[in-house]
Amino acid sequence: MSAALQTARHVRWSVFLLLAIAGLFYVKWHPYYGRAFVAASQHSIGHSILMGDQASAPAPSWSAALGYALAYGKAIWQAMVLGLLLGSGVQALLPVRWVERVLGRYGFGSVLAGGLLAVPGMMCTCCASPVVVGLRAHRATPGAAVAFWLGNTMLNPATLIFTGFVLGWYWTGLRLLLSVPMVFGLGYLANRMSTPGADVPIPALPLESEPVSWGDTLKRWGRIFLRMTVRLIPEYVVIVLLLGAARAWMFPHIGPEIGNQWFWIAALAIAGMLFVIPTAGEVPIVQAMLALGIGAGPAAALMMTLPPVSLPSLVMVGRSFNLQLLMTIAAAVVGFGILGGALASGLSLH
Repeated sequence: MSAALQTARHVRWSVFLLLAIAGLFYVKWHPYYGRAFVAASQHSIGHSILMGDQASAPAPSWSAALGYALAYGKAIWQAMVLGLLLGSGVQALLPVRWVERVLGRYGFGSVLAGGLLAVPGMMCTCCASPVVVGLRAHRATPGAAVAFWLGNTMLNPATLIFTGFVLGWYWTGLRLLLSVPMVFGLGYLANRMSTPGADVPIPALPLESEPVSWGDTLKRWGRIFLRMTVRLIPEYVVIVLLLGAARAWMFPHIGPEIGNQWFWIAALAIAGMLFVIPTAGEVPIVQAMLALGIGAGPAAALMMTLPPVSLPSLVMVGRSFNLQLLMTIAAAVVGFGILGGALASGLSLH
């Protein structure tokens, strides 16, 4: 390897690490540090983005769609920009062989690495999706990418702390008990369902020879960023608008009539898997629903299914995984939600 190429790699690594650390500190770590003290003192981190303090979501309309999209966009836009920068940065700045070495093997080690790398990310499922797309384009296995994707939400230390202070530490224990097998179990399953070497998606751009000059690197990064933005964001916005309008159909009037019956647990588990929320948005949603008298079972089902995947995020990563795998992940998330609801109901959590 030439000295120039070695230096160029060091520079690219430094830029990527600086972007990741500075970006996550500004968007995630610092704000969540302050919010943890709010959660500890007030036992709340804000109003439910789903329906506020009301027992029903607004009726389907353009106003409901736009209102939710604006509230959601205000909460996540910075993280989405960071996710696009990191997802394109993975492809423009990191060597393919490094990603292959750490996340490109079909054993459990790559799944474990993907899940652990997700812990400091703390992104919502949609904001983590561009990074997942970048990892898959750079030869990460399906299992490692799935563990990273799910781990951002389900192993988020800030959300676990918020859950404890707001809902009670038994809720944190239930969430963690199910999150670990969800993240690492579904990651391992994804690798088992995939054929090594036969499922690598076409990269966002052809994998060119490594650029040596910083100018060429910036041009490549810009091209990948623009291509990812144009491909991912329009469809994402449309689906968020549709889900915002359909809230009243997906989440009926909330009250004591929604108890621990199995059909309510299953119905809200499915609705939670499809719906889209910002990071930690499930905590005030569940708190508001419990205050309105909903059963612990449906509430726990939502806690387990709202964060990990959503219809928009499934569409965003749709070209990075085969359809059978994505359907399996979605169904498994619903299954974990139903299991969480059954445990919460059996343990009489409130």
